[in-house]
Amino acid sequence: MASTDNLNDISDESYLQELIFGVDGTEDTKLRNLLASLLTSNRGEYVIRIGLQPSRLALFSDEPPEYPKDWSGVERTVDEIKSGQATVFRTADEIGAKASILFQSLQPSPGMIILLRLPPESISSVAEVRCAVIGNVDSGKSTTLGVLTRGGLDDGRGRARVSLFRHKHEIESGRTSSVGMEILGFSPEGMPVQPGTSHSSDIEVIRREKLSWDQISARSSKVVSFIDLAGHEKYLKTTLYGLTSSAPSLVVLMVGANAGVVGMSKEHLAIALALSVPIVVCITKIDMTPPNILAETVEQVTKILKSLGCRKQPVFVKSMEQAVELPEVFAQEKLCPVFQVSNVTGEGLDYIRMFLNLLPPSDGDQDKFSKDNPLEYSITEVWSVPYVGTVVNGILNAGIIKAGDPVLFGPDTIGGWTSTVVKSIQRKRAPVNSAEAGQCVSLALKRVRRSAVRKGMVIIAKTETPPKAIRHFEGQVLILYHNTTLQKNYQAMLHCGAVRQTVRITGMDNPQGILRTGDRAKVEFEFITNPEYIKVGQKLLFREGKTKGLGVVSRLL
Repeated sequence: MASTDNLNDISDESYLQELIFGVDGTEDTKLRNLLASLLTSNRGEYVIRIGLQPSRLALFSDEPPEYPKDWSGVERTVDEIKSGQATVFRTADEIGAKASILFQSLQPSPGMIILLRLPPESISSVAEVRCAVIGNVDSGKSTTLGVLTRGGLDDGRGRARVSLFRHKHEIESGRTSSVGMEILGFSPEGMPVQPGTSHSSDIEVIRREKLSWDQISARSSKVVSFIDLAGHEKYLKTTLYGLTSSAPSLVVLMVGANAGVVGMSKEHLAIALALSVPIVVCITKIDMTPPNILAETVEQVTKILKSLGCRKQPVFVKSMEQAVELPEVFAQEKLCPVFQVSNVTGEGLDYIRMFLNLLPPSDGDQDKFSKDNPLEYSITEVWSVPYVGTVVNGILNAGIIKAGDPVLFGPDTIGGWTSTVVKSIQRKRAPVNSAEAGQCVSLALKRVRRSAVRKGMVIIAKTETPPKAIRHFEGQVLILYHNTTLQKNYQAMLHCGAVRQTVRITGMDNPQGILRTGDRAKVEFEFITNPEYIKVGQKLLFREGKTKGLGVVSRLL
């Protein structure tokens, strides 16, 4: 047990429990200090467990946890749990945090899980989770997102997805053809931030009746940004770009219970695995699927996840306790949460919302994003906005950027860099003064023509010696599929972060000078059109027709 005078070991759960259940109430100051430091070190969010809790290993297995063998913690009475809850809620209020009960149980032993959350100071400090949504055509991607972000249920005829479509042809065909973006906010109390939905069947009313992004962000402590990707094969290029450029924290694979894992679902899953992004499976349409077909789909999903290519342990989420415990550990433990939902009846949606509510923020990944490194911002979208000028959207990979900063953007067609100034910054369509590594923001650039900027460019801090743009590089690659042989001068479309460009193979370390399916080799590539800004260690993915290869940038030439 930690010394009562030492607050440095904030990971000691038993010390926290001792302060919560202090007998004489003299531990109030120490509890306040400990909770404040826990919230600060955990980006304004902390989960407290009181009473006996089942071990995670037992909770995620197929068999229910065996009492008391699979349980840990200190056994408490119902009165003690209530007293501890009152202490936590009172202390949270004193330090300006919000407390809410995530889960409570009475059998086989009383227990409670409490969420503590600090309201953000401004929109610039709202935590964000980026989540890519993939799956075959008609698997229910847009409908599920419409239901999650708007709060109302679907009518079984596509009412929920109408508000997500951006183009007239999408409304007419019912199919997404572009990379759409939707957001779902969670308040400091952990409740979804959603508009009050009417039950109008008028398409214009449905599309108009939703909160703006800045309104959602202003009311939220955490925002989940869904990247709604196209499911049709002819839009695969767009889906690939969305997956590689948006740096998602997780991928949600939508599977229609009535159809199973068909068409592009396996292709999308393979791409997500190649990019090493944690995966969640969501089986939709369970209300309209006969039990025997649903059982076949569940068996198929289990078999694919356990296969040698995936090596994931499926966890079918059937309780709120599982939904609370999974977000923190599923990525490290190679677990794959599987949700079964109906957008018409609402079954299973509460488990997904709880899971999303507790996911660690994307910008908290110190391995990927560091604000101490020099500025680096990847451009993924470019617009020309009336009375504003050229606006770019993208992700801050490193450093901090402020409005008014002088910066360079490039490389251009000859590898040069152009200087400009950041006029203003927006995050989720709300003005902010600064942004830091890991955040997705839009920048208005001063006196820059729209035609001078393209996707895949980067913005860096203004310096006398900008980095060299690369035209030739070497990659350590694995050929996933090719129906004949790959040889020198073969051309394919390469995806590397926000960079998407045709490359030519100029050399390889294979003695025969050819590569077949399953071969690994060091391959030299050349960009056909422009030099690009890439770095050693970046993941690369190239494809042309059915040919697919993946790897990592090993050397810049």
